[in-house]
Amino acid sequence: MNDGLKPGTNVFAASLALALMAFPGGWAGAGTEVATTVPALWGYGVKPCSAFLATAPRDAMSTPIADEDYRRYREWLAGLVTGLNLATGRDVLRDAELDAAMLRIRAICKDHPEDDFFNASLRLVRSLGQLSGK
Repeated sequence: MNDGLKPGTNVFAASLALALMAFPGGWAGAGTEVATTVPALWGYGVKPCSAFLATAPRDAMSTPIADEDYRRYREWLAGLVTGLNLATGRDVLRDAELDAAMLRIRAICKDHPEDDFFNASLRLVRSLGQLSGK
């Protein structure tokens, strides 16, 4: 049975937007109660760049034999990118593959070791011109 809620359809995007607006204060934290708290981040995104760099393969040829932690970072990034794609209605990686994005995030982490994986990921997306912000 097709309920019309398949990714890539306007109905799906509209349903996602309504679900996001149902959160107190909306997704952007616009409510007065939510605005004073920091949004919770979950999973591998909160880990520091140094932890990611310790698991990252040295080059693209080593990616297929990367350890389990590296694959978890990759899956976390896949979830972030999927959410951003649905929320913005466009491909935030601009047709780049996840493995290429992971290599770029590795370089960003080397340049910004104070970042966590989430902020390094957002630096990449912003550098591609798909999100506004610092």
